Parts: sequence; structure tokens; C-alpha cells
Amino acid sequence: MLLIIIRAIYAVVCAGAIVSLFQTEVFPPLLTRHPYITFTLLMLITQAVTLIDVLFPRKRLELISAIYFGLLIGTLLSYLLGVALQPVLTDSSIRQTTISLIVIALPYICISLLLQTKDDFRFVIPYVEFAKEIKGGRPLILDSSALIDGRIADFMETNVLDTELLVPSFILQEVQEIADSSDKIRRTRGRRGLDVLTKLQQNPKVDIRVYDVKDGDADGNSVDQRIVALAKRLTGRVVTNDFNLNKVASVQGVDVVNLNDVANSLKPRYLPGEMLRIKVIREGESIGQGVGYLDDGTMVVCEQASSMVGRDIDVAVTSVLQNSAGRMIFGRLASSAGGVHGRTSDPSIATR
Repeated sequence: MLLIIIRAIYAVVCAGAIVSLFQTEVFPPLLTRHPYITFTLLMLITQAVTLIDVLFPRKRLELISAIYFGLLIGTLLSYLLGVALQPVLTDSSIRQTTISLIVIALPYICISLLLQTKDDFRFVIPYVEFAKEIKGGRPLILDSSALIDGRIADFMETNVLDTELLVPSFILQEVQEIADSSDKIRRTRGRRGLDVLTKLQQNPKVDIRVYDVKDGDADGNSVDQRIVALAKRLTGRVVTNDFNLNKVASVQGVDVVNLNDVANSLKPRYLPGEMLRIKVIREGESIGQGVGYLDDGTMVVCEQASSMVGRDIDVAVTSVLQNSAGRMIFGRLASSAGGVHGRTSDPSIATR
């Protein structure tokens, strides 16, 4: 609404300025003979600015600032170069032609240079980079596996992180290609990744944006190599649950937030001697083993439980194995644990 008011005021000011010009001797006599046609043409010319503003509503401030400062620097350099060439060019016609060419060429060169290098380096004076204040610390760069996994959206809902999330354009393209796959499973995974991205963008508490990466930055590199290079350039951290990307990034000195590690760190801790209650789902790989799962998905391997498939049993924890791939708990039947006594995680067991 404010923009509409400003545009209306601008149109009224333009009309008033044109009418005031008719009262001066600025216009040639030919134009003053047809005042209505002249007024209409001048109004169309002035309102062309408003039309451009309406057609391009989303403007990038860094582009506008680059054009502005490029024009300013180019004009200043043209003036200084013209003053320096005056003693050298004695012929007035040659001097005027040279200065005119300099005034035309230098602003274009400066604008083009700033537009092409605005992402590579930044000036403090005279070129100032206008950037949105970023929340938190270093940005988190999302991998396609993190989007498809979906847990990042639930994690951001907890308000634990107050950091900007970046989705590189090539990662978004990869997720779109997965969503368009002919394979049903891959297509479902890709669509889930797009849904997770939409959910993050709609969350007012999450600062997330798609980071446009130039196609020329690929240079035949894989997606993993490109995301690691981008994290180095932006001094960011990679969010993924891809084991290989985790290793590649760590080797190159890039910090990684592995969603599996985050999930495992929040799971309850179990010590040897504690009691669990699980339902045996299937037999294990070794003879006599039974396999069950906790509510959080943690696999529990129980000795001497292969014959108890489908039954609920009490398990005494003997050891815990944890890595980036997940967590496994090993135990044995409580009845054969030799009277193991320890802290239990199930109140019903503690009363027995």
C-alpha cells in the first residue's frame, strides 16, 4: 500500500513539473503548439520508471549497489583522467573526443567489473556490501541427504540452532532430479526433500535461503566436492547424514554436522548392567541371537533369545557400540545374566 501511495505521489509530481516547464522557455515552439500531445508523451516517459519498478519487483541490493558505485567510480576516474590528459592533448577537438570516449567507457568498465567480482571480494571504501544481518554463527550448508532425511526440519523446531541455513542451487537441482526419477522409491524420497525445504521456508523461526551457485563453479567436480568447496569459501559447516561426504569434508578441514551423530547424542545412555525390555523381532546373524528395537529405533542384540521371536523379554545390557551409522546395544537374557543388578530404564522391571 505504501508503494502505491509513493507511485501516485510521483505521478502527481511529474505532472506538476511538466506543467511548470510549459510556463518557461525550455520547450521548442514546435512542442508548445501541441501541449496535450507533449504532456502525454512526457508523462509516458516519466512513468516508464514506475513500469520498470512494477515489472521487476524483486531487486537484489548488491546488484543495485554495484551499479551505483561502479557509475560513481567510473565518473570520478573519467574526470581525473580528463584533467591529466589536458596538458598532453593540445588539439581541442582530439581532447574533447578522447574525454567523451573515456566518460562513456570507464563507467561501463567499472560497473561490469563490480558485477562480475561482487562474490569474490568486497570493498570497504568506496564499495560497500549491503548484506542482511545473519543470525548466529557460521552458516549451515544443507546436503541433499539432510533434506531427504527430514529430521533437520524437526530439529530446527526445537530452537536449539539460531544459524542461517543455505541450500546450494546445485543441491536443489539434485533433489528435483530425484523427485522426477522414474523409480518410485527415489521419486518419493525426492518429493519428501522438497516438502522438507518448503516446511523450513514457511517456518518464521528459520532463516533459510537458496544460495545461487554459478554453473562455472562445477569444473567437472562431483556434488560432494562442490559442497565442500562452497563450505570452505563461505566458512560454513556441512549438514548431512552421508557417511562418505562426512569423511571427505573432515579430511579437507570442513566442519560437519552429522544428523546421525546428533540423533545418537540425544538418545538415552545405557550402561552395562542396566535392564531393558524389548520385543524380539527376528533371529540375529550369530547362533542363538535375537534382535529387537527400542522405541527410538536402536537395535538391541540379545544372546540366547533366538527361540523367543515375537515375545517380550528383559535384557541385561552388556555393551554398547556407537558410531555415525547408529547405535547397537548388546545384552543377554536377564534370567541368564547371573543375577545382574543395576539401574533399569523400565519402571515395571524395577518393581519385580
